Amino acid sequence: MTELATMEFHPMPQAGEPKPWAFPAPERGALGNGLTVLRCHRPGQQVVAVEVLLDAPLDAEPAGLDGVATIMARAFAEGTDKHSAEDFAAELERCGATLDMHADHPGVRVSLEVPASRLPKALGLLADALRAPAFAEDEVSRLVRNRLDEIPHELANPARRAAKELYKELFPANSRMSRPRQGTEETVEKIDAAAVRAFYERHVRPATATAVVVGDLTGIDLDALLAETLGAWTGSPASPRPVPAVTADDTGRVVIVDRPGSVQTQLLIGRTGPDRHDRVWPAQVLGTYCLGGTLTSRLDKVLREEKGYTYGVRAFGQVLRSAPDGSGAALLAISGSVDTPNTGPALQDLWQVLRTLAAGGLTDVERDTAVQNLVGVAPLKYETAAAVAGTLADQVEQHLPDDFQATLYQQLAATGTVEATAAAVSAFPVDRLVTVLVGDASQIAGPVRELGIGEVTVVGAE
Repeated sequence: MTELATMEFHPMPQAGEPKPWAFPAPERGALGNGLTVLRCHRPGQQVVAVEVLLDAPLDAEPAGLDGVATIMARAFAEGTDKHSAEDFAAELERCGATLDMHADHPGVRVSLEVPASRLPKALGLLADALRAPAFAEDEVSRLVRNRLDEIPHELANPARRAAKELYKELFPANSRMSRPRQGTEETVEKIDAAAVRAFYERHVRPATATAVVVGDLTGIDLDALLAETLGAWTGSPASPRPVPAVTADDTGRVVIVDRPGSVQTQLLIGRTGPDRHDRVWPAQVLGTYCLGGTLTSRLDKVLREEKGYTYGVRAFGQVLRSAPDGSGAALLAISGSVDTPNTGPALQDLWQVLRTLAAGGLTDVERDTAVQNLVGVAPLKYETAAAVAGTLADQVEQHLPDDFQATLYQQLAATGTVEATAAAVSAFPVDRLVTVLVGDASQIAGPVRELGIGEVTVVGAE
């Protein structure tokens, strides 16, 4: 008779004590050429992220050359004094590295991701791009043509078109913020290699730049590596540029960008508010999330779940420029799209959500859910080196202390329902909102005028 085999079961592993999590704290230093360095060792993160911030803001662009910062940023990857554009791209590929660049109101940012084992080579390429970019005439001309090709597509995108109109409405005509970040056809077509190099020589130097390095730095002599690469970059000393004050007109009004025959209306409703230096920021983040940060927020519950007007409406705050004295600003906005026949009813219900919020406030359940979503998922949000590096770079760019994000999570958890309500109501007052609608004016202008949410103006779609 065959004996039955017996199975031996090992004890079930027991969960350990949960470890407290906090946003990673960087170490600060500086190179001999004046470049500020933030480093953050993240064991296990074998893809290292490097962010370089250049003090070349959009308001420094010469008159009539909006977009030159964007073309300069893109041209960093188009050859150096050592490599042609093709060779530079091939060298990056051999490193398994990606290099991205963009220009925004605070300045130009260059982002590198590379396996830790290839960091020396990739940092050398990055240093060459910043130290001695080629800015070849044919490459700059190609970048200009590419940018000109992008503009019609952006204008055809309802969300992008709404954003363009909102910035134009909010900010004075002489403010750089009132105009497209990457320039217009009229300004971009004037850009050439000489203009790009002049902008570079005037504003790009290590003394006003910052490099953020995040990843598993085990076995890497980062000090020596930085000295050999980014430390070889030279430039004249200079003081950081002052951050210009931001002024905006949030008088309640409606602008309809006419798109005849459109079956949907794109909504973008906004105004400006305080930047992250203001003590109201944590409560504003929490209150705005309760209003429209996720599928279970108030706006979606009404406009999506109850009424079926939309696939989703979001409320958010986005820093535009930040200054230590609090004179910066953030864009506070609500965005989404609805079908054309329901544009008027959807706006009416949206305004009613805001009025109800002001009259009755948020609930403790809404507040608790928002805290859990914002604070509880933070460890997952910052699993990658790139996510940590991006946030550290944001803090530098916005003149914030290195522990800002860590402190923010503590402040969010300590913010009460009453505070979050007050901040949300202050952020979105029903009589101080600029509403941009991209849709069929013949169908939506009449119903929107009847709502009485502000004077209605119709403009062409260009």
